[in-house]
Amino acid sequence: MSFPFDQLVFGPDDVDLSRSPLAGKLDAETHVLGAFNPGLTRLPNGNLLMMVRVAEALTHPKRDGHVHSIRWAEDGYHLDAWPLQLVDTADPRAFAMRGGGWKVMALTSLSWLLPVELSPDGRRVEAVHYGRAIAPAASYQCYGVEDPRISRVGDRWLMTTCSVSPERQCTTLYTSDDALDWRLEGIVLDHQNKDMLIFEGLIGGEYWAQTRPLGDAYFAYPPGSEWRAGPSINLARSPDALHWKPHDAPGIRPHAATVSTARMGGGAPPVLTDEGWLSLWHGVEPSGAVGVYRTYWTLLDRDDPSLTVRTGHPPLIEPNPALTEPLKERMYVSDVVFTTGLVDGGDHWIVSSGEADLACRITHLPKDRIG
Repeated sequence: MSFPFDQLVFGPDDVDLSRSPLAGKLDAETHVLGAFNPGLTRLPNGNLLMMVRVAEALTHPKRDGHVHSIRWAEDGYHLDAWPLQLVDTADPRAFAMRGGGWKVMALTSLSWLLPVELSPDGRRVEAVHYGRAIAPAASYQCYGVEDPRISRVGDRWLMTTCSVSPERQCTTLYTSDDALDWRLEGIVLDHQNKDMLIFEGLIGGEYWAQTRPLGDAYFAYPPGSEWRAGPSINLARSPDALHWKPHDAPGIRPHAATVSTARMGGGAPPVLTDEGWLSLWHGVEPSGAVGVYRTYWTLLDRDDPSLTVRTGHPPLIEPNPALTEPLKERMYVSDVVFTTGLVDGGDHWIVSSGEADLACRITHLPKDRIG
């Protein structure tokens, strides 16, 4: 699968940790585990803005018989320590507490958001705005701010993020008048709703969003159904982008005929085209510990986005190992492309993705690929 442009444009080696929000505030050495999953929008000056998730990790999380994690609090950043015999450290990104009746874990990294300005075509970096980085600022974000998605609705930009803490995994909203200076508005969706994407425009005078609530149990569809039980993309509506009501009708669901999209979630915020709302989403094929992540597309009805106009079953964008070959010694997952942004580029779409949870990928996608 070839594209007119398909490159990594920003990665872990491009982050200056001396300008990190954590710099000088933590008595431990850190490194960039990944700079990935960038929200994308066009700035008033015509350039593009990627809001990059930077996962800043402890270089030596295990020492003195303990494993450590980073935690923000009002009085600064802290290192918490757990005895190694009480945790499972098989995953380099997190460690799980042993025992108990449910899964409890902690992270070896803390994520913050870095605004990276690109040229209008997304091919090169023009500026990195460290002074406008977004770091944890509330107790519900004490373990980090992750996976931004940016939508422009009218003259205002809306950015959803996943905020992580022992209190809850929740969706938080930031707003901006220029897409560079952001205000934290607080929690808009509660526990473990991972992929909230606000449509880039109102429908019937309301804000709409795709959501993806998680759970440990799902009810089966009847035998012979075209749908597969599991995580799906739901819908919600709001009068003000702050207060959301789940939409009664379901959104995009996994098809029973394929395991390639056995799990799914939102990718880029839907944008309006002549044929309806274009939604790029990720499907996950079970494989190994993480699975294979690919990008798919669906066109939704412009007046009722619970109705599918058309969808594509072959993947639109797939993981590309050739892109990460120069970074192969830094890789900790593979077979993952996680699309997070979509901007009109004229005869093509400019798509931003995280590649292998490691770096930011920009793909020029010809519009005729979506049929």
